[in-house]
Amino acid sequence: MAGGQMSFKRNHRMSLRRLRQSPLVRDLARQHRVSAEQLIQPHFVVEGLRGRETIPGLTGVHRETGDTLVRQVEKDLEGGVRKILLFGVPAAKRERDFSAGFTSAQIASLKKNFGKDLFVAVDVCLCSSTTHGHCGVMNPEGDHVENSATVAELAKAATLFAQAGADCVAPSDMMDGRVGAIREGLDAAGLERTLIMSYSAKFHSKFYGPFRVAADSAPKGGTRLKDRATYQIDPGNARDALASSLRDAEEGADILMVKPGLPYLDVLARLSSEIAKPWAVYEVSGEFAAVELMAREGLMDGPAAHVEAWTAFARAGASMIITYGARYAREWLSNV
Repeated sequence: MAGGQMSFKRNHRMSLRRLRQSPLVRDLARQHRVSAEQLIQPHFVVEGLRGRETIPGLTGVHRETGDTLVRQVEKDLEGGVRKILLFGVPAAKRERDFSAGFTSAQIASLKKNFGKDLFVAVDVCLCSSTTHGHCGVMNPEGDHVENSATVAELAKAATLFAQAGADCVAPSDMMDGRVGAIREGLDAAGLERTLIMSYSAKFHSKFYGPFRVAADSAPKGGTRLKDRATYQIDPGNARDALASSLRDAEEGADILMVKPGLPYLDVLARLSSEIAKPWAVYEVSGEFAAVELMAREGLMDGPAAHVEAWTAFARAGASMIITYGARYAREWLSNV
């Protein structure tokens, strides 16, 4: 009897549920928190549109004209969204000698209108600019993206974006050596203060579907290279993500990123613990759209599910989260 009482008392003293019994207590005991200030809102601005267009699966996100982009950013700023990731989609598609003019003009417009009130990160890739939809310059045989030629184009574009006013350039192409080339180009142009946010651990994922519609960036055929497996990371090779991130950090990246998010939480947790850099994570279009679809069918509380995902990202080591729901964050976070 005495032994049984001792066991009961010991277990009672070790109760875990006392810290779960009310919202106020749970608030006090919470280890990981998400704030709206951690979130970055993506925008797509498309040359030649007559009006904004909806994007399947991405609730509240549009393919914008230059004018509607400014109006949307102004509205978001009023709601507290001060950090964006811009994707420029030019009308003319090429195979090399790409123009950064359209996207640079949008950056300049945003900075003219909002100045230091808005942090502008700009994606640096060629997939929205190429005739074939791949992320770089193809070789004559059409079976390989040429690394050196692509890196030269990326470095040129990144410098032009920074000169137009971008606070941060974000190479997403996964070419070897592009961070070092971009850093060298920025420094040579007197743009040492421009941040580089590298997509250092970008996986060859099936979760990018709505984004590719938004950015007109899906591989379009016409080459012998059918997908991006030769330059994006194999989902089964976490060692490659570590090597890529270590390299990008050494080449001068200020911020590193894991993309997608939820399927790669283990990668984010490991990399953020091993590499002492700020870590971003991208709640990609397929992840976001899946939650929205289930919410529309009445199978999930969408806002609460997004906040749960953001909390998982923070728990795994992310200090910033790129999400299509950033503009709703204050409302969603206050209701969970």
